[in-house]
Amino acid sequence: MDTIPGGGLSSEQIRVAIADDHILFRTGVKTALSMQSDIRIVAEADNGMQLLNLLKHINPDVILLDIQMPIMDGMTTLPEIKRLYPEIKVVMLTMHNDHSMISRLLELGANGYLTKNSDSEVIYEAVKTVFEKEYYMDALTNKALIDVLRGRTVRPVSTPDEARLSEKEITILRMICEEKTTKEIADLVDLSHRTVEAIRDRLKDKTGAKSVAGLVMYAVKAGIIPGR
Repeated sequence: MDTIPGGGLSSEQIRVAIADDHILFRTGVKTALSMQSDIRIVAEADNGMQLLNLLKHINPDVILLDIQMPIMDGMTTLPEIKRLYPEIKVVMLTMHNDHSMISRLLELGANGYLTKNSDSEVIYEAVKTVFEKEYYMDALTNKALIDVLRGRTVRPVSTPDEARLSEKEITILRMICEEKTTKEIADLVDLSHRTVEAIRDRLKDKTGAKSVAGLVMYAVKAGIIPGR
């Protein structure tokens, strides 16, 4: 586990940690992202256990997390990060574009998913997008999510009546499905940022969703928004 020394941190810089046991890949990503003025690499880890120990002392905005690592892999580490540090965004990295794996990671709370052959600009875009909008969807994750929405990899969900969603909750759920940020939703419904966050958390509790992706899955299954 390594923390990255250096100068002061600009308030506009995105703090990024990388957990990957392939040193050459990790170094390449670190070098590429470090060239961006709004990115600061704050830590590196070889596996999930090292990463969780690191998070006791450093609070990154975004984590790039490899799925396959020794000692503690990304699939095991992701739910722990989301349980202990729900505000941290996590982009999963893998060599494979397995749709069932993607949908499972989305349900566990991943904010994005990239294959390791993604170029540096795509990785940079994913980091910025999850930081600013909470969720990164590319063609690969869109296809996986569509597969889930067609019922291939997710159990049936309750209807809006069974979940007892209020009109306000349904309105905000629709806006979440439209990829609006918390600030945009707050402005549109004339509520505070904190109130919108509370409603979003309540929606997760009522629907059993663990992530924004889970809320989208619920909304389609329950007929709140149309499927594709």
